[in-house]
Amino acid sequence: MELKKLTDQDLIRQFLDGNQQGIEVLINRHKNKVYTYILIIVKEPVLAEDIFQDTFIKVVKSLTGGRYKDTGKFLSWTIRIAHNLVIDHFRKEKQKNEVAGDCYEGYILNSRKHSSGNIEDSLISDQIKSDVRALVDELPSEQREVIMLRHYGGLSFKDIAEQTDVSINTALGRMRYALINMRKLIEEKNLSLTIQ
Repeated sequence: MELKKLTDQDLIRQFLDGNQQGIEVLINRHKNKVYTYILIIVKEPVLAEDIFQDTFIKVVKSLTGGRYKDTGKFLSWTIRIAHNLVIDHFRKEKQKNEVAGDCYEGYILNSRKHSSGNIEDSLISDQIKSDVRALVDELPSEQREVIMLRHYGGLSFKDIAEQTDVSINTALGRMRYALINMRKLIEEKNLSLTIQ
């Protein structure tokens, strides 16, 4: 029987029975999804490749150590391992960026605001962007258009006025009302759009 046609569970059994090709087919079957998942979070291809390799090393060790329970969810189990390795990476990086202060307890470089961002900050930032985008979608179409052209398109108000066939003052007015309306929506929805 051709290995590529086997289920994940059958490939795992093949591997555990001594057929190394079983794990190779399994890795090739899921490598794009696992690698892409890692890359989306870490945003560095070389780092993503390292974590990807560590993920499958851990998968192989877990399989041979009998720590995989055959629930039919091999991919989600593998992505969970990758996720944990990503979190471990960010924790280690955060610890490297914190400098022990010998001089006094409040050493400036030990401050969180001076350390590089971590996964929590990244997730919060992504949520803020998503919340802002949802707020923009609730604006009247003229106001939404000005926000999109200015903040997402990077156009000047002169360019916006020309593109939308209105005066610069009208474009500025629409932006002003868009910001007022967004502030009202933020208060109504009780949103927090800052990273602490």
